[in-house]
Amino acid sequence: MTRKITTNLVIILIVVAVVIWLNLPSSTIDIGNFQRDLEPKLGLDLRGGLQVVLEVDLPAESEVTAQSMDDAKTIFENRANGLGVSEVVFQVAGTRRIVGEFPGLTDTEEVISVLRQVGQLAFVPMGTTPLAEGTEVIVDLTQVTATTTTTPEATLEPTVTPTLDITPEATADDSTTTETETPILTAIMTGNDLTNVGVIQDQIGNYQIAFELSDAGKKIFSDFTSTHIGEILGIVLDNKVISTPQIQSAITEGSGVIQGSFTLDSANALAIQLRYGSLPVPFVVAESRVVGPTLGSESLEKSLIAGLIGLCIVMLFMGLYYRVPGLVANLAILIFAGITLSVYKLIPVTLTLPGIAGFLLSTGSALDANILIFERLKEELRNGRSVKQAVALGFQRAWPSIRDSNIATFITSLILFWFGSQFGATIVKGFAVTLFLGIAISLFTALMVTRTLLVIIFDHVKPTKLSRWFGI
Repeated sequence: MTRKITTNLVIILIVVAVVIWLNLPSSTIDIGNFQRDLEPKLGLDLRGGLQVVLEVDLPAESEVTAQSMDDAKTIFENRANGLGVSEVVFQVAGTRRIVGEFPGLTDTEEVISVLRQVGQLAFVPMGTTPLAEGTEVIVDLTQVTATTTTTPEATLEPTVTPTLDITPEATADDSTTTETETPILTAIMTGNDLTNVGVIQDQIGNYQIAFELSDAGKKIFSDFTSTHIGEILGIVLDNKVISTPQIQSAITEGSGVIQGSFTLDSANALAIQLRYGSLPVPFVVAESRVVGPTLGSESLEKSLIAGLIGLCIVMLFMGLYYRVPGLVANLAILIFAGITLSVYKLIPVTLTLPGIAGFLLSTGSALDANILIFERLKEELRNGRSVKQAVALGFQRAWPSIRDSNIATFITSLILFWFGSQFGATIVKGFAVTLFLGIAISLFTALMVTRTLLVIIFDHVKPTKLSRWFGI
């Protein structure tokens, strides 16, 4: 074998070994911040659940920015986390809609009530003993002065930036609250006085939340923080404690930072909550759809049975019609299926019925590529070429057709994905994603696996009866 073929064979063996490991029932990946349980993710139509379409409740002529939609999506995700449902998905659909999917949930009222949370953000003093994050409280707003949200003119940052610090000491155990009483806290300010919130990094790369205040908020913070250094100023959203930073210095310039053990994701999440304690634009529930788990399980079972029957028929045809190349193609198709399933688990891809259809269609494309190659191979053999020459020319002359057809399919997949993203058609997006991935993987198996195995076989075997080996 040539060095190139040997290298290709090593790559194939490594890929197959990785695929087998990824598809073992107990396999998980835990490398640093990258974690996957490698369980297949099923969509609503296979698992059952609820889909809710939320639409901006503003006149058609009102402008809604892409940033507002992204922030609203993040807020909805944070609110939905409280439902205890894994794999909740929110997607921005077009310029005025957000589509939410809740696998396993069918209680429409429960979901809608969570999404319609008030989103009231308040800053409340806690003294030196903070409440644990997540604690339910009652916020008294009677002491909050009516304020304006007019953004102050830009000013230079002070040499020493005042900070609120989330330190280990600012974490309390359950002994600070009782099971029978809900703490009542008096707010000094609401989120209406925050004019700008963002994530920054300090000199050593730690993430912080930088904030700026309105004129009224600047005075409130200046008065309070000047006399309460070392105490806790809790941040409460919808009567639930979300953060308990400690006042490290007086905040008199109308801007400061919140420090703590933040990752980029956690810092961004808190910044979004601070920036928009309430939604940036109002939403209404445009429509909702419930899919029962019984229908989902039946659909999955029938889809799998249909797919297996179709695959067996096709593999039988390839083996009978193309003989040895057909058997090699069958092995390549099995490798294709294993790689595809592994990729679905790693990304992960949420499988739906249209997604399974996209996978089956890409399987057909993988077979199409092999058929084109084998027909050209048989044609070269009929013209008197040697087996080695026929294999090389078969791949070479079939490549333009394979390339053009797959490029067309790639473009179609991208168009379908864009359409699904713009109009909230998650079904279309699922089909487009699985089709795109399947076509890409099919090119690898047809051009790498099939070709390498054929070259290796016919380097060691010199067939004399072409009709028995190739079906001609």
